[in-house]
Amino acid sequence: MTTDALVLDTAAQDLLFREARTANTFSDEPVTEEQIQAVYDLVKYGPTAFNAQPMRVVLVRSAEARERLVEHMMDGNKAKTLSAPLVAILAVDNEFHEELPTQLPHFPQAKDLFFTERPVRESTANLNGALQAGYFIVGIRAAGLAAGPMTGFNAAGINKEFFADGEHSVLAVVNIGKPGEDAWFPRSPRLAYDEVVTTV
Repeated sequence: MTTDALVLDTAAQDLLFREARTANTFSDEPVTEEQIQAVYDLVKYGPTAFNAQPMRVVLVRSAEARERLVEHMMDGNKAKTLSAPLVAILAVDNEFHEELPTQLPHFPQAKDLFFTERPVRESTANLNGALQAGYFIVGIRAAGLAAGPMTGFNAAGINKEFFADGEHSVLAVVNIGKPGEDAWFPRSPRLAYDEVVTTV
């Protein structure tokens, strides 16, 4: 494997990808508001279709909110969600199109040309919100933190608990912090280049 074809230095490649792992335990070191704001201010530049920015982030800091969230997590995710210094609920705003006139100023009519129907908005929000969630996870790593993204939860329960307006839908829950003891499962295999990439 060669790394010299990449502009990013090897240490940064390792931090963001090769050595980065999904954490299952965390230390007690807090995650600050400044760290999360720095992460967002970096990853907000990731590309999305129509410059749609449907992802919304709810930072779960209080013990009361944490208990409300954990109630809707699958059993295998409850303990680590309780122990993480910070938990982020990543959701999408299914009314993201209302912001297109300001966020897509060269094509403001996109709001009414493409997104008048809710199913179209939901599909677009889910795809682009998932892209933004990926950027967010890499941003957490760029801050020197570990991310523990999870989709093992009762989505309807979280939506009712945290997004009662009906306009938002949960995508993922991400535990965030410095890794604790025995934080990692063994590295799982990855498909090789030739198994994934085809040239035509």
